[in-house]
Amino acid sequence: MSVTASPSSRRPSAADAYVVCRVAVDAGDVAAHRALRRQVFVLEQQLFTGDDADVHDDDPRTVHAVGLADGEVCGAVRLYPLDEAGHEWKGDRLAVARHRRARHLGAALVRFAVRTAGERGGTRMVAHIQLPNVAFFELLGWCADGPPAPFHGVDHQLMTIPLARP
Repeated sequence: MSVTASPSSRRPSAADAYVVCRVAVDAGDVAAHRALRRQVFVLEQQLFTGDDADVHDDDPRTVHAVGLADGEVCGAVRLYPLDEAGHEWKGDRLAVARHRRARHLGAALVRFAVRTAGERGGTRMVAHIQLPNVAFFELLGWCADGPPAPFHGVDHQLMTIPLARP
């Protein structure tokens, strides 16, 4: 497996795809990013009705990142600064196509988001994580911040990770 966001510690298999994580570069990338989020958060998880878009989608400071497997957008994550100085960032809307969920694309996207926020001057990133995914984020270096609480009607754990500047 070749992952540009970060290498995997396990041996590659023929079933693994070539994975690339990058910032969305054109309207097609953004449309695929939004379609994947709609599939996961509106249709599968029913966290939102109709669409999951909000004010952050149109904010020019928001970074829409995509994860491609064999050239197909199969993952998405959104990140944006929470303060004017750009020190604290939020990662959200991590979505991976169902058929790619066991192939490390989610981990590659999280690592890409953390690195990207750090490269843009961030010192800390936060995210609201659905409770079944907390252990996954802990393996990636994230720490719980307070007790779980409802977020979009479902219990989430606020988590944080320090960001490294290049």
